[in-house]
Amino acid sequence: MTESCFTLLAKDGKARRGRVSTAHGHVNTPAFMPVGTAGTVKAMLPESVAATGAEILLGNTYHLMLRPGAERVAALGGLHKFMNWPKPILTDSGGFQVMSLSELRKITEQGVEFRSHLDGRKHMLSPETSTQIQDQLDSDITMCFDECTPFPATPDQAAQSMRLSMRWAVRSRDAFRRRPGYLQFGIMQGGIYEHLRQESARALVDIGFEGYAIGGLAIGEGQIEMFRILDFAPDFLPEDRPRYLMGVGRPADIVGAVSRGIDMFDCVMPTRAGRTGAAFTRFGELNIRNARHATDPRPIDPNCTCPACTSYSRGYIHHLNKAKEIVGAMLLTWHNLHYYQELMQGLRRAIEAGTFAEFVMDFEAGQARSDLPPL
Repeated sequence: MTESCFTLLAKDGKARRGRVSTAHGHVNTPAFMPVGTAGTVKAMLPESVAATGAEILLGNTYHLMLRPGAERVAALGGLHKFMNWPKPILTDSGGFQVMSLSELRKITEQGVEFRSHLDGRKHMLSPETSTQIQDQLDSDITMCFDECTPFPATPDQAAQSMRLSMRWAVRSRDAFRRRPGYLQFGIMQGGIYEHLRQESARALVDIGFEGYAIGGLAIGEGQIEMFRILDFAPDFLPEDRPRYLMGVGRPADIVGAVSRGIDMFDCVMPTRAGRTGAAFTRFGELNIRNARHATDPRPIDPNCTCPACTSYSRGYIHHLNKAKEIVGAMLLTWHNLHYYQELMQGLRRAIEAGTFAEFVMDFEAGQARSDLPPL
């Protein structure tokens, strides 16, 4: 039995308020992890990311193994020192990226043979090599290597894929170098099928991990189906371990998943949206490129304390985006990450206070307003 790294501090219904302890510090949950694919959160300095309230970042094994290489990162002090982020880092296994290279990879029992999207060179990623690379990166939370089951998939296809991932999970665990404060999460698969999700959870719990992720969602099934699966899938996992929903998502997805017992999230959504002119607010999503913002003196959100909102108008940020100035992407990305972290703080406070249902009602009412009210 692995020692628990998770402290459950409060519950309100299925919603959980907790804390994950790692070698590089604590992570308060529910938590959102900004994505730092190649050792950087796009358009942000690490200090700026920390200023939003983020306590943990996600790094990408696939991209870092190809460029600059795990050995170089290790030689330069590990990913924390390399990118100047002293707080916790979770690294994904690379499985999702290589699975998406459908024309460039071949799956076997051993692992995945693939050609780099950068230069076409051939590589082999297995449970052992993925775990070793994450160790070289000095990841606080290592993800086991898995196959992300495609959607849609028949029950037989989902079962075969899930059982391959469970065999890989055993090998990932065997390859994991156990040290105080360093954690490894298993990944539940099984597609949209409840009995397969339960089988996967049982296999992972038998192996024994410090935390558990739910994979294979947010890949095209839609929010209604995702929530249907989350109505039962988290219940198959241990109460005293963190639960991580991979690749999710929009604010409404996060709130709905927290209400179903999820603790941790990651997604490129806030940073990608920031680079394409979209801002997330208390009153829904705003497209700053829309002409109606060109002469608007208001901030994106007058109640927001991020630099974009305290110092700049919608009209100015609209101009920056239309002119394709880098600062426009920086300001919107900062705002979006700030909004996501404020959302997580609000969720944590509501669970602690026992007012989670009221928080959800207020959140949904605000989102339904679609943009801020006029002056």
